[in-house]
Amino acid sequence: QVQLVESGGGSVQSGGSLRLSCVASGITFSRYAMSWYRQAPGKQRELVAGITSDGSTNYAHSAKGRFTISRDNAKNTVFLQMNSLKPEDTAVYYCNGRFLSLSFWGQGTQVTVSS
Repeated sequence: QVQLVESGGGSVQSGGSLRLSCVASGITFSRYAMSWYRQAPGKQRELVAGITSDGSTNYAHSAKGRFTISRDNAKNTVFLQMNSLKPEDTAVYYCNGRFLSLSFWGQGTQVTVSS
């Protein structure tokens, strides 16, 4: 059974930081490209950051310079360090794992940034 479990969300003030974690089980984690997406109320889900199996990263324009994605294959975990948070970063953040035609999602973790 595949599970992706996010944690680390919460409420912070503008300018604050949070570190999200996503622990995967039931997959060969090191083979998977891992990504963080977010969905704000009334908006479509959007890619925030991704990291390939070999560690290459990509970021949405809104995340560049503020967010850092990383992975620890020994712990089957992907992280998203979020700094200089803004109210517009408020959303549910989802972890996604992808390998060939397989794609799995976590249940999401809420991030709320107040001004």
